[in-house]
Order: sequence, then structure tokens, then C-alpha cells
Amino acid sequence: MELILGYIGLGCVLALAGIGSAIGTTIAGNAGEGALKKRPEKSGLYMVLSALPATQGIYGFVAFFIFRGMENPATVFGMGVFVGLVCMLSAIRQGQVCANGIVGISQGHDNVFVQTLIYAALPEFYAILGLVGAAFA
Repeated sequence: MELILGYIGLGCVLALAGIGSAIGTTIAGNAGEGALKKRPEKSGLYMVLSALPATQGIYGFVAFFIFRGMENPATVFGMGVFVGLVCMLSAIRQGQVCANGIVGISQGHDNVFVQTLIYAALPEFYAILGLVGAAFA
């Protein structure tokens, strides 16, 4: 039974981080698609901002391999669920920040790109903290 908990934790960290990244990139990508109608010449900026929430999925993938080497299935379960949740929620919120930046660029505010990158780094920071904290547990 305990071993099953470990496998569930591994599945959770992959699934939750991946789901969050999929939702976050979709939120930003939808804004990018709409922005293309107003200012198609800014498509590169839209793509960069749309791709940012994908990093949490990568963190979940890295966590999967870190947690696989752990011996205590209950620890793997707990860390898998909580790191997965942090990655999922931060990716979704990051997608919303990026979408707002994309809208701003499409409205002619070209100077918001760098500021959006900075604002988008804030929710990402917590996904990184979760991964690093779990790696040293």
C-alpha cells in the first residue's frame, strides 16, 4: 500500500505541473492569438510571453526524477502532491500575468514587455522554491 502512495506522488508531480503549464500557456496563447489581429508584427514578443508558463512543467519533470530516487514512499507522495500543486497554480497565475502583458503590447504599450517578464518571474519564483526545497528535503 505504501509503495502505491509513492507512485501516486510521482504521478501527481508530473500531472499537476503539466496541467498547470498547459492551462497557463493556453491563457497566454489565447491572448497572443487575439493580439495578432491588432499588431501582428509583435508576434515574437507574444510567443515569448506565451511560453513562460511551460517552465513549471519542466520543474515537475525534474522533480519526478529527484523524487524517484527517494526511499520513503510517503515522503514522495507528500512532496509530489505539494510541489505539483505549487507548480500548477504558479503556472496558471503566470499565464494570466503574461496574457495581461500581451494585451498591453497589442494596445501599443511596447515598454511593458520587460516589466511583464519581471512580473511573470514572481509566481515562477515559488515553483522554483518548491522544487529546490523538496530537492533538499
